[in-house]
Amino acid sequence: MAKKQGHRPKHVPQRTCIVCRQKTDKRRLTRIVCTPDQQVVVDKTGKQNGRGAYVCDQSGCWQKITSQPGILNQALKTKVSSEDLTNIAVYTPQAPETAVAERSKSDSGQ
Repeated sequence: MAKKQGHRPKHVPQRTCIVCRQKTDKRRLTRIVCTPDQQVVVDKTGKQNGRGAYVCDQSGCWQKITSQPGILNQALKTKVSSEDLTNIAVYTPQAPETAVAERSKSDSGQ
C-alpha cells in the first residue's frame, strides 16, 4: 500500500528590487521592461515581452531610478532614453501604508 503524500505548499515566486536589493513576492513589485523594440515601459501586467527589472513600491526606490538612470541601464542592459525616464517618473505606485491610510479615511467618511 502506497503512502499518501502531504499537501505541498504553493510556490510563491520571489524577485529582488533593483534599488534596495530586498527580496519579496513577485506580485508586490512593479516590473519595468525593455520591449523588443527597445522601448522602456512600466509593465502593469507583469507579462509583457522583453527584459524586465523589478522595483518595490517605496518612494525612495522610484526616486532613485528616475534620478540615476544608470541603475535601470545596468538592470535592463540598455540605454534608457530621457523620454522613457519621464514616462516611468509619471507612474508612481501607491505604497501599501498609503493605501491603508486612504482606505481608513474613506471608511470613516472624511
